[in-house]
Amino acid sequence: MKHIICLVLALQATWGIADQQAQKSPGHSGLGAILAAKDRTAGDIKRDERSRPDVTLKLLGVKSGDHVFDVFAGGGYYSELLARIVGPKGKVYLHNNQAYKNFVGEALKARMAKNTLKQMVQHDREVGNLGMPAGGLDAAMIIMSFHDLFFDDSENGWPQIDRDDFMGQIYRGLKSDGRFMIVDHAAATGTKDTVSKSLHRIEKGYAIKVIESYGFKLLAESTALNNAQDDHSKSVFDKDMRGKTDRFILVFEKTAK
Repeated sequence: MKHIICLVLALQATWGIADQQAQKSPGHSGLGAILAAKDRTAGDIKRDERSRPDVTLKLLGVKSGDHVFDVFAGGGYYSELLARIVGPKGKVYLHNNQAYKNFVGEALKARMAKNTLKQMVQHDREVGNLGMPAGGLDAAMIIMSFHDLFFDDSENGWPQIDRDDFMGQIYRGLKSDGRFMIVDHAAATGTKDTVSKSLHRIEKGYAIKVIESYGFKLLAESTALNNAQDDHSKSVFDKDMRGKTDRFILVFEKTAK
């Protein structure tokens, strides 16, 4: 039954302003071929079902030759797909701080050990200095981790991030028309960021408000990862929730301040 519900949700995903943006985004005729590439790992292919890169990457609009920064990239699932899209003339920064490297364990090492894509560069930096080239990025993204900017968990190795500085770095790193995408776990309406530590979720409307306050405007969104069966009361690490949370996809464009 759960599989049927997920299929219906995917088929009924409403694109809204995303339709217009996707039509204008070049360079995606080969996205299907990239996802179907025989040299992708079985684990990455399996993850496609729950992460829907066919939706997210099309919405972001990355194309050949672009430079992209994958913030808190973890094991590099998205970074590798981006590297295949941008090609040898582009560049993908696979970023992690030490806390994230500890979290992903051997997954990142395994990917980089077999990496043949020279345009995908492992970029280990702490959040105080992400090392973004000023005005050199076509796009940046944070997948399932934007909520991590909103809590202090110093006892477990995650001190409070200076959000103003962090978002300022992203803004300055992007070109004048650069795009910024987040995908995150949805929290209940009205909770804002109050469950970001306990449940690892953030309210969609609040996330939009915060990001737009840093000089971005909402450009596109999709409901392809929505799950109406998620009541937003459980942690994303709950055994019944892993890979099944209600998630939102938002793409912003840098605006002149």
